[in-house]
Order: sequence, then C-alpha cells, then structure tokens
Amino acid sequence: MYVCGPNLYGPAHVGHGFSYAFFDVLRRYLEYRGYRVLHVQNFTDIEDRIIERATREGRGVAEIAQEYVDRFLREIDALGVRRADRYPRASETIPKIVEVIAGLIARGNAYRVNGDVYFRVSSFPRYLQLSGRSLEEMQAGARIDPDPRKEHPMDFALWKAAKAGEPSWPSPWGPGRPGWHIECSAMILQDLGEQIDIHGGGEDLVFPHHENEIAQSEAFTGRMPFVRYWLHHALMKPPVGEEMHRHLGNFVSLQDALTQYSADAIRLFYLSAHYRTPVRWTDEAVRASTRGLERLRTALTNAEEAIARTSDREDAGLTEAARRARGAFEAAMDDDVNTPQAVAALFMLAAEINRVADGAIKGSGQGRAGLWVASDTLRDLAQVLGLSLQRPGVTARLVPALQAVLADVRMHSAELFPEPVLTADPEHLIRTLLAGRERARAQRAYDVADRVRTRLGELGILVEDLPTGPRWRVAPSDGRQPPPDARQPRP
Repeated sequence: MYVCGPNLYGPAHVGHGFSYAFFDVLRRYLEYRGYRVLHVQNFTDIEDRIIERATREGRGVAEIAQEYVDRFLREIDALGVRRADRYPRASETIPKIVEVIAGLIARGNAYRVNGDVYFRVSSFPRYLQLSGRSLEEMQAGARIDPDPRKEHPMDFALWKAAKAGEPSWPSPWGPGRPGWHIECSAMILQDLGEQIDIHGGGEDLVFPHHENEIAQSEAFTGRMPFVRYWLHHALMKPPVGEEMHRHLGNFVSLQDALTQYSADAIRLFYLSAHYRTPVRWTDEAVRASTRGLERLRTALTNAEEAIARTSDREDAGLTEAARRARGAFEAAMDDDVNTPQAVAALFMLAAEINRVADGAIKGSGQGRAGLWVASDTLRDLAQVLGLSLQRPGVTARLVPALQAVLADVRMHSAELFPEPVLTADPEHLIRTLLAGRERARAQRAYDVADRVRTRLGELGILVEDLPTGPRWRVAPSDGRQPPPDARQPRP
C-alpha cells in the first residue's frame, strides 16, 4: 500500500489528519483480516512551495523539510496513527528518477527540450483512464499556459532544468530537479516494485497526479495495472468556506486540534462519515464525537464495575450480542470501508453492555461471563479503528488544587476529614475526598457532600453515585473550558 504523503512546506492540518487516520484504519483492518501489509508513504521534500519558502526565509530547503517531517511524525503519533514501514523522500530517490526518465525517453514516451524533459501523453493511449475523461475534454476545459516547446498542451514535466537559487542534481539532460509526478512513480518502483495492490490519496490527486503516475509507470514497465485498487477520500472542509489549503491560510492545524481534543475524539469524528463523503470540521461536530466517545468508555467502565462486584457467571446473551456486533462490524468494513456503520456496531454493543452491567451492579441481573466477552470484543473492534478508549488520567498538575479542596472541607468539617493528606498522588487525594464525602452522606451532612462533589467537578472530576458506592472519572474535554490551572486554586 502506497499513500501520498504531505508536501513539507508547512504544518499538517486536520484534513491531512483525516487522510492518514483513514489509511491507518484500512491497514489495521487488513491486518485484522489476516493480511500482511507493507505500507509506504512518501515525503515530498522537493516542491515549488518549499523552494519559495526557503528563498523567502533565507533557509535551506532540506532544513525546512526536516522541520516539518519531525513535526508531522510527532503529530501522527499523537493521533494514534501507526507509522508507515518506509518513508522515502524525493531527494533520496534521484538516481531512480533519472533511470525512469531515461527509460521513458528511450521508449519514445518522453522528449527533451532545452534541459527540460516532458512526458508525451499522446504516446500513452490509456491516459486519463482513472478519471474517465478524454484529452480533448481536458484540453478544452483546462487553463494551461501555452508553452510552444510542448508537443501537446497536456504534456507534463518529468525533469525541470536548474534555475538560479534552486536545488539541483546532475542528469544526462543537464542539472535540474524532478517534476512532482515522477517522484511517486520512482519511489513506488524502488520500494514496492512494478505493481502494487493499493494506492491512496485525496480526491484532488486523481488528476493530474495519479493519472500521470499511471501513464509514466505503465509506459516505463510495460506492466498493467500499475495499481490494482485506488482509494481516494473526500477532502475535509474548513469551518468556513469550501476548501482547506495551507497556502490559503484557511486551515485548522493538526497540532491545534490535538491540543483541544483527544486523539480518540478526533478519530471518531473522522470515521463518523464515509471516507468519500466531504465533511466539515467544526468544534460542534468534534464535541459531539467527544460525547459519543464517552458512551463507549462508559460501557467499558460499567462492565469492569459489574465484573468486580458480582460473582454471577451467567451469560445473559451478551456473547451472542458480541458475535452479532463483530459480524456487523466486518460486514460494514468489507463494504468499501464503511466506517460509519462499523462505528454504529460498536455503539450497539456498548448499549447491550450497559444494559447488562446496570442489572449486575444493582444485583438484579446476570451476565458476568458475557460481560468479559462483550467488553473484550468492544476493545478489539475499537482498536481496529485506532480508538484506545482509554480515559484521560488525572494529572499531577491538579495536586495543588486538590490539596486546596481538602484543606477547605477540613476547615469546615474537620471531623469528616480527620487527617491532612500530604501527598503528590492526585488519585489518592481524590479517594480521600470521596471517603470523607461518604462519611458526610452517612451523617446526612449533605451540604458538605455536595461541596466536595461540586469542587471536584470544577476541576474536571465527575463523581457518580452507584448502589455499590461512588465512582469518579475525568470529564471529557469539550474544548471550551479547561479545568482551572492547578497553580491558581480556588480560594
């Protein structure tokens, strides 16, 4: 599987995140089905906009490219996207690029003009087979600057003669640099061979990039098809407008999104629409995914609670529910990677888990054995989608604020919180507060109990009262208001 990677002239945005999360899910599902996947994704480090930026900032092209490679890898790691097996770069593939261009010239598919080399589209009868268009149609509708050096207006550059101030490499046609399209063909030939199973990218790459890849690759090797399956995803829309582009400045950076939302919430948002359906990035939509994510997490928490508090080992039908969910999930993914239906299978299973777990916790139901099977199935299927379903942990930065809450309630009700707790363990502080709250409730000191619950809530710690006792969790962030800074505890 080869996926077109980012151009390294600027930061990745949430549309890039969608692309790489989707192909990560595809890879995970193929491996779940038993395939061995060799995943290659390129880095475009020779490109007009990188060169323009380097010139504008007085920096080296390689320096800018490496800056954004490092940032990109950090961000996809944070998004839970598993790294590709290989990340070839255009600048490291020059010998193969020169070999392919020379072969195309020798076969009559390309020609030289004053140090430039162009692909001769009229030499490839299957040109535009991917988009189903004709040369005449494309020529009539295209806005192409006339170039008298070209044999045909649709001919495209394989090699560009060197210009002052631009990076260049030696070649049989003089110093220069590769055209954009030849880079991917050369990297695929070098890393994966003459034919590949899957090639992916955004729908904006169908023409001209992928059409040109097919033409130059099949013309060079003489083998068809160059790619067995093409997958093109729709493009992410910005909060306002129709197209999200870095060079237009109307994008939400992936870094900003990961600062505001969890990786699971972002991925669930991505997967809630079919990959070929355009989706608009909005805070409201991602918050909705955050709430949905909490339903899945809560199902696992409830299952763990029920398993821990009951000795009943009856199935209560959950094993069958888990089997149905897995079947529905696989059927959805087999149907052109229909992730919305796959996600729906997870929510159906979560609802069944909650129903049985609620009865088990209250002592009026059965199903401990089935809860094990169902919760394991939910985790397993979620992992295929790259969802960890891990609850956010309480961080050490909340320790001063938690200590302030404990000091506050001890001041008013020392008998319920008899000893000061001097610890840097935030979870121990929370358990201490909840133990004192339980004593307050037992003595009908409900004002104290409510005060503890309210103060914890202000810190993003939600308390649930179950028949078996209190349970706490970190509230999911909705991106609007973070918990108070621990360095500024409430007076």
